[in-house]
Amino acid sequence: MTISSKYPALIIFAAFFSTNMLESAVANEDTEMAKVTGIGGVFFLSRGNSKELAAWYEKHLGMTLESFGGAVLQWENDTAEDKGLTVWGVADEDSTWFKPSESVFMINYRVDNMEKMIQQLTAANIEIQQGPEYHENGVFAWIMDPEGNKIELWEPKVWDDKNKR
Repeated sequence: MTISSKYPALIIFAAFFSTNMLESAVANEDTEMAKVTGIGGVFFLSRGNSKELAAWYEKHLGMTLESFGGAVLQWENDTAEDKGLTVWGVADEDSTWFKPSESVFMINYRVDNMEKMIQQLTAANIEIQQGPEYHENGVFAWIMDPEGNKIELWEPKVWDDKNKR
């Protein structure tokens, strides 16, 4: 059981709490410390061929690669009901959230249509490790990339108990 499936309200609470704290900090920006305002990028080392791994993400997750070899995901292209947010968190050392991966990180990718994404992945013989799961804040599913990194896929929804199944 993942932290996101076991404690979905905790993740949303953290995002809500962080948003309220950020709004408060902006109101007092003259007296507050400098702070992080978002995620500017996600970068990680390939264990093998980085170009092949990037091509896998482009082919199966629709991340268009730019000339520098990475993708630029622009918030204005995100069509989710929540209008965009990024959740950041640190898991306990003994957490099983990222299993079966041995990586010390997991990236959550926002998707526009979970049902269609799962169909695409299944057609490409990519195993859905878990999900889809329907929570108050949207639909989640988990896969592994070719190098064994667990990927969390999330179709965001505006917080509503009716989203749960």
